[in-house]
Amino acid sequence: MFGDDLLERLKGELKGDFEETVLALMTPPVEYQARCLKAAMEGAGTSEDVLIEIMCTKNNEEIEELKAAYSELYDGNSLEDDIENETSGHFKRLLVSLCNAQREEGGEDDVDEDQAEEDAREIYEAGEGQRGTDESKFNSVLALRSFAHLRAMFEKYNDLAGQSIDSMIDDECDGPVKDGYLAIVSCVRNLPGFFSKRINDACKGWGTDDTTLIRCIVSRSEIDLVQVKAVFEDRYGRTMAEAVEDECKGDYKNMLLAIIK
Repeated sequence: MFGDDLLERLKGELKGDFEETVLALMTPPVEYQARCLKAAMEGAGTSEDVLIEIMCTKNNEEIEELKAAYSELYDGNSLEDDIENETSGHFKRLLVSLCNAQREEGGEDDVDEDQAEEDAREIYEAGEGQRGTDESKFNSVLALRSFAHLRAMFEKYNDLAGQSIDSMIDDECDGPVKDGYLAIVSCVRNLPGFFSKRINDACKGWGTDDTTLIRCIVSRSEIDLVQVKAVFEDRYGRTMAEAVEDECKGDYKNMLLAIIK
């Protein structure tokens, strides 16, 4: 109760991006991400990139925690039901599969190489190996196989098709489901790399996507922000702190720099 009262007081005292950053920091991480999902599905249209960023980067345990927090925050509403109501087509089916938290678990030693090769062949036949694309096969593999299995499958796909699986997805798919598939591939290969790109994209072009910048920095601050920073500097030739210095200002900038450093 005290925490809720304090958050309400802060909302009255602070404003803008600084307020958003402070409230994000003071909200329990799983509750914060549940609120981000709700905001992404409210109003006219749906922010598919937010759904992808959160749902495609979680393991089974994290998904279950997120569903429980969402239900508690929103009067027993089901995250899966809201996703079904606010999305459509193959993108909806991908997110619902992820929401079911049925991804296989296991490390590199648990990979069945024959199954990985079979999956690579089925993905090939569902994509560039036929006219049209069978997204249901993509969903069943990308949403349900373990990350270790998918890494092995990606290598076998490259050997079979002569191109990377992300190049094929880029050619064969479109819309938000393509972005979801590519996000999973990116996370399987390098999770900090996925978030470093999200942060860089938020800083590119005319204006800054401050909401994405805040969400990514705060949500990774207690997980792997050190690794995200290292990948960011290696890929983009400047530190994340330098990007924030260039893109932000005032107390908001100082708060983000304090988190980063």
